[in-house]
Amino acid sequence: MWELLADNNFGDTRSGDGLAGPMALLVILLLAVATIFLIRNMNSRLKRLPESFPPSDDSDGNNA
Repeated sequence: MWELLADNNFGDTRSGDGLAGPMALLVILLLAVATIFLIRNMNSRLKRLPESFPPSDDSDGNNA
Protein backbone atom coordinates (compact mmCIF):
# COMPACT_ATOMS: atom_id res chain seq x y z
CA MET A 1 0.00 0.00 0.00
CA TRP A 2 2.83 2.42 0.84
CA GLU A 3 4.41 1.77 -2.56
CA LEU A 4 1.18 2.81 -4.25
CA LEU A 5 0.99 6.05 -2.27
CA ALA A 6 4.68 6.82 -2.83
CA ASP A 7 4.54 6.13 -6.57
CA ASN A 8 5.22 9.14 -8.81
CA ASN A 9 2.11 9.43 -10.98
CA PHE A 10 3.01 12.86 -12.37
CA GLY A 11 5.90 11.87 -14.63
CA ASP A 12 9.40 13.31 -14.57
CA THR A 13 8.92 16.63 -12.78
CA ARG A 14 12.60 17.63 -13.03
CA SER A 15 12.65 17.80 -16.83
CA GLY A 16 9.28 19.53 -17.09
CA ASP A 17 7.56 16.63 -18.84
CA GLY A 18 5.39 15.78 -15.85
CA LEU A 19 1.77 16.56 -15.12
CA ALA A 20 2.27 18.29 -11.76
CA GLY A 21 1.90 21.81 -13.21
CA PRO A 22 -1.28 21.15 -15.24
CA MET A 23 -2.82 19.15 -12.39
CA ALA A 24 -2.14 21.99 -9.94
CA LEU A 25 -3.69 24.46 -12.38
CA LEU A 26 -6.76 22.26 -12.69
CA VAL A 27 -7.12 22.03 -8.90
CA ILE A 28 -6.75 25.80 -8.52
CA LEU A 29 -9.34 26.46 -11.23
CA LEU A 30 -11.78 24.00 -9.65
CA LEU A 31 -11.33 25.69 -6.27
CA ALA A 32 -11.90 29.11 -7.86
CA VAL A 33 -15.11 27.94 -9.56
CA ALA A 34 -16.37 26.39 -6.33
CA THR A 35 -15.61 29.62 -4.46
CA ILE A 36 -17.51 31.68 -7.04
CA PHE A 37 -20.55 29.42 -6.74
CA LEU A 38 -20.41 29.55 -2.94
CA ILE A 39 -20.23 33.36 -2.97
CA ARG A 40 -23.17 33.60 -5.37
CA ASN A 41 -25.21 31.21 -3.23
CA MET A 42 -24.42 33.12 -0.03
CA ASN A 43 -25.36 36.44 -1.63
CA SER A 44 -28.70 35.08 -2.78
CA ARG A 45 -29.41 33.73 0.71
CA LEU A 46 -28.45 37.02 2.35
CA LYS A 47 -30.82 38.91 0.06
CA ARG A 48 -33.71 36.75 1.29
CA LEU A 49 -33.11 37.58 4.95
CA PRO A 50 -35.38 40.15 6.60
CA GLU A 51 -34.00 43.57 7.51
CA SER A 52 -34.39 42.90 11.22
CA PHE A 53 -35.42 40.02 13.38
CA PRO A 54 -38.02 40.24 16.14
CA PRO A 55 -36.62 40.24 19.66
CA SER A 56 -36.67 36.88 21.35
CA ASP A 57 -38.57 36.36 24.61
CA ASP A 58 -35.92 34.32 26.45
CA SER A 59 -36.33 34.81 30.18
CA ASP A 60 -32.97 33.27 31.10
CA GLY A 61 -30.97 35.52 28.77
CA ASN A 62 -29.43 32.77 26.65
CA ASN A 63 -29.57 33.32 22.93
CA ALA A 64 -28.42 29.81 22.01
